[in-house]
Amino acid sequence: QTKTSIALLYDEVSENAYDIRLKLTKEVLTIQKQDVVCVSGSDHSANHRTVTLRRQPVGGLGLSIKGGAEHKVPVVISKIFKDQAADQTGMLFIGDAIIQVNGINVESATHEEVVHLLRNAGDEVTITVQYLREAPSFLKLPLGSPGPSSDHSSGASSPLFDSGLHLNGNSTNTAPSSPSSPIANEPKYEKRWLDTLSVPLSMARISRYKAGTDKLRSNAFEVLALDGVSTGILQFYTAQESADWLRAISTNISDLTLQNMKMANKCCSPSDQVIHMGWVNERLEGTDSSQLYKFKFLALKGSSFYIFSTPPVSTLDWVRAEKVYNLCEVLFKIHKLWLADDCWLQANLYLGIHQDFDLEDQRPYCFSVMVGHGKSHYFNVELGSELAVWEKSFQRAIFLEVQRTGSKTYMCSWQGDTLCFTVDFALGFTCFDSKTKNVLWRFKFSQLKGSSDDGKTKVKLLFQNLDTKQIETKELEFQDLTAVLHCIHSFIAAKVASVDPVFIDSQSIARKYMYSN
Repeated sequence: QTKTSIALLYDEVSENAYDIRLKLTKEVLTIQKQDVVCVSGSDHSANHRTVTLRRQPVGGLGLSIKGGAEHKVPVVISKIFKDQAADQTGMLFIGDAIIQVNGINVESATHEEVVHLLRNAGDEVTITVQYLREAPSFLKLPLGSPGPSSDHSSGASSPLFDSGLHLNGNSTNTAPSSPSSPIANEPKYEKRWLDTLSVPLSMARISRYKAGTDKLRSNAFEVLALDGVSTGILQFYTAQESADWLRAISTNISDLTLQNMKMANKCCSPSDQVIHMGWVNERLEGTDSSQLYKFKFLALKGSSFYIFSTPPVSTLDWVRAEKVYNLCEVLFKIHKLWLADDCWLQANLYLGIHQDFDLEDQRPYCFSVMVGHGKSHYFNVELGSELAVWEKSFQRAIFLEVQRTGSKTYMCSWQGDTLCFTVDFALGFTCFDSKTKNVLWRFKFSQLKGSSDDGKTKVKLLFQNLDTKQIETKELEFQDLTAVLHCIHSFIAAKVASVDPVFIDSQSIARKYMYSN
């Protein structure tokens, strides 16, 4: 199904916006601009049209003009009156820029100069025009075809007034002249929407923010293709329209990503499937208050969480990831949702660790992925629905990896002894001597009643003895304590999910938000 709508294309350099038409299909977003095209007859000069108008006693030239050099725009035809001189030629259109009047070039003339020339040009006026494809929106030119309906463009709605040339100028001839009618073999012209840019949506990304800042564009966004080609800034007349288009384009990008995942998964073993992938913005480390973000492409595949600067297109691309982490050793955490009433919701996940994040930035829909050695990545997505999908996908990918792996063993030490600590999906926790392999202690997941750590290498695990009901404290030291704590979290969460999936679903912050809205 194709979606179309009139929008504006905003030019940041000139700060002007131009009328465009958007056309969205499943795979492509196309930007169209209006132009005048020759539909029959021989068109010798591709862009310029030269038309002779005969001034009529009633109605004059039958057109109005706007613009001029003082406004940094050419003089353009802003109205054409039905059945009058300009309309009868069939060769003039609203939006045509006047280039010459009776052979005199007026491209850099002021509004008044062109009005004076046209009013005093005699009964036959020959004008050369070229359609202005990028007419700034401040000209308020109607997009419709000529006729009474186009009169909704009143001069008062624009900073530039129409000068009507449908009134009589200095006509020497008082007898009615023959109408300006098109000659049989003259070329015929039509105003049409023409494709000017097509952006493929496969692996495309959307940005609502001004480049490198936290400033959210008002009712506007840009779409960037995989090869970096941008639509430019698409501006909409209402917030509702902007939201509708953002959702529609996002949905099509997601559907194509799903297709790409299915294709990739055909070449991968069952244990190495892509669970989810897509674009996010990553907050750069050590950035100041202006919060710099960079586009990153994330993927959850097999046992790993990947961070790319550009999406993996072929199987060989998977080795080119900037970072790869084992899924058992990461912790996903939602930070921020933007509620309908614009207040922030600080969301803490079940069994959340390290709640000391700096949440000063102004972006909604943020999540972080904490990794080994106390490090973390802070991400932002454009829509709440995307946040819900990432939350669900991380859970699923981690649970699958825990069940596939079954157990993880880490080297640790206590009081000079080198020990091994195993987290096992079926058995729980086991600690044994690395040399003799003698089991020192073993507890089920349900026996773990608490833990505390020094934030560096040491952790205390508090277990309840099933017989005595007493709490036993086990102290261990790890090289990468964060990875071990995340692993314990992953295994316990996966265990809970296998026993009580409804409980895990009830912990979904993002989906709760989605439903409440």
